[in-house]
Amino acid sequence: MTGLCEAGDLITWRAKHFGIYQFLTVKITSLTYPTHFQDQMVKGAFASFTHDHYFHSKGDKTLMEDVFTFSAPLGPLGLLAERIFLEQYMRQLLVKRNAVIKALAEIGEREQ
Repeated sequence: MTGLCEAGDLITWRAKHFGIYQFLTVKITSLTYPTHFQDQMVKGAFASFTHDHYFHSKGDKTLMEDVFTFSAPLGPLGLLAERIFLEQYMRQLLVKRNAVIKALAEIGEREQ
């Protein structure tokens, strides 16, 4: 894919979690360029998944804020998994992913 995401776009990617390859499809459900966009899962392993991305100017820098809500499948068993390990796992996943995004953005800055 090339170009910028637009409201209504569907995006599918493959990721490996807990040793299992999974596909996740999200829809860009809200877009207010350049300060916010929201994606919601339409197909994947979660019972529900909403991810808001907010961008704030801070001097000559941009701060990205994630608001991520999800619920695991399997009812009470999924709720137990969320509390025992899934919430921490997802938090660490976002921190790692954001570090990669930051590094790539800074490489792009240096090339301009």
